Amino acid sequence: MAEAYPSYAGGQRLRASLLRAALPQTVRKTADTSRAATTTFADDDHLTYTVEANAVYVMDGALKYFADNTPDIKVQFTTPSGTLGEWMWLMPGSGTLATGTAGYSIRTETNDVGGSRTGYGTSDSTMFTPISGLWRIGSTAGSITLQWAQNTSNATATVMYTDSWLRFLRIA
Repeated sequence: MAEAYPSYAGGQRLRASLLRAALPQTVRKTADTSRAATTTFADDDHLTYTVEANAVYVMDGALKYFADNTPDIKVQFTTPSGTLGEWMWLMPGSGTLATGTAGYSIRTETNDVGGSRTGYGTSDSTMFTPISGLWRIGSTAGSITLQWAQNTSNATATVMYTDSWLRFLRIA
């Protein structure tokens, strides 16, 4: 059986808030963020979304970033306590050092909701890579927030660019 949220009842008064709940909500970076010489995960203030308790959300989006092949980039999400689910990020694989006519190796593994993933960088390209997931929120409401950092500390800044975005849709 397909899941649907919200559920409408015959004769129910439809309010704007109820109709809005049925629409996907998008968060988008409105400024570039650079991080150099740090491997400590930090919140991306633009890529955070407030979720309700006991709800299920699907997410898709795209991360536009530059990471030199020395520091690379690592990504994870913080979620409310009790959240279950998984996410995946299609990004260049290990050993991708520069663009070329042969293209890139791609990592496709799934991650547990609490896991992190390293995305590899190249010395000469900005990446625009798809990301998606499903989040089953437990009894605690809160926020789903993308965190990121360099994988290896390096003076060359890793940059998450304007127009990276995440779109959330509540499905149950």
